[in-house]
Amino acid sequence: MTVHHGFQATMTAQPGKADELIELLLDAPSLPHPDCVVFLVARSATDRDVVHVIEGWTSAEAHSAFFAGEQAQALVAKLQPLLAGDSTYTDAVPVGGKATF
Repeated sequence: MTVHHGFQATMTAQPGKADELIELLLDAPSLPHPDCVVFLVARSATDRDVVHVIEGWTSAEAHSAFFAGEQAQALVAKLQPLLAGDSTYTDAVPVGGKATF
């Protein structure tokens, strides 16, 4: 499957809430979604409250349609109280690599 749309999101959790934020992200409904080809969650090595998410989707339309749905909106509602401010987004379309956990 080819990735045509993607981004990197950087989120800063409320102090002491990063583990909960990461847990919610790793249980995200996009993980089994067939149009979500890449979904990686990372934590900053220097600031444990900073969390990065890298997503790759088959299209911008598939991403938008997914996030307009009830499951995604429910996830966003759970994430919001854990965040200290707005997340930042950077245009990034994954093109390859390796992830082994």
